[in-house]
Amino acid sequence: MGRATERRRVLRIRDGAVSERPDTLVAEEPMEIRLNGRPLAITMRTPGDDFALAAGFLVSEGVLGAADELRNIVYCAGATQDGSNTYNVVDVSTAPGVVVPDITLERNVYTTSSCGLCGKASLDAVRTTARWPIEDGPEPLRLTPELLAGLPDRLRAAQRVFDRTGGLHAAALFSEDGELLDVREDVGRHNAVDKLVGRALQSGRLPLARTVLLVSGRASFELAQKAVMAGIPVLAAVSAPSSLAVDLAAEAGLTLVGFLRGASMNVYAGEHRVALQAMADQG
Repeated sequence: MGRATERRRVLRIRDGAVSERPDTLVAEEPMEIRLNGRPLAITMRTPGDDFALAAGFLVSEGVLGAADELRNIVYCAGATQDGSNTYNVVDVSTAPGVVVPDITLERNVYTTSSCGLCGKASLDAVRTTARWPIEDGPEPLRLTPELLAGLPDRLRAAQRVFDRTGGLHAAALFSEDGELLDVREDVGRHNAVDKLVGRALQSGRLPLARTVLLVSGRASFELAQKAVMAGIPVLAAVSAPSSLAVDLAAEAGLTLVGFLRGASMNVYAGEHRVALQAMADQG
């Protein structure tokens, strides 16, 4: 099985002093996702939670939406010429009766640790129809800026592998009260989100209504789409969103928060879920 970290020799230079030492690096390996035996995608990921990663990816692609639609996920033996198992190829089997969309060459994707999905035929190809509208439930969801401001520190405190390598992105799922529900790390932000969503699918918790998804780094269109596909009403990022992410958030009713740093943040869409009135009353 792959490991989340690996050791490499490094030449260390500090204030003119030179020394050799081992360094801990985040592992990055390719993983092929097959759907009912057919190749679907290859992603560069940090090994770990591979089944959840595959399941979450299929949620974002509109293939899966409930635990009973998933029959099983297995590593493929004989993935190499000598028949050994590299643990880098997984096959997802859907339950009988699940309608699987046609997997054409235009839909096949290659995902990288830096940019996420690449090679989509057009913007329309990635605008997958969500199963659930973004809804708050019987009571309106309202999050105070103070609650949002405290989430990055909670995420950072939960990043175990980052502490050893400094090279991982993270995604965390919080309740509306700021309780940390789950956190996953990966060399790619999109993979970390897929691992979160996949674990939710496997445990029968989709849609993830009344939750907040926090991601390290920027908020891309792809991450906004993954939030929408999982029924998550709030996406927050410590860095900037892209223009397409803002457009999708406004279109889908997703609350999108960027530059979440300390007490500062920008709300790009869905500001009705941010309790600004309390701040106005204090002022």
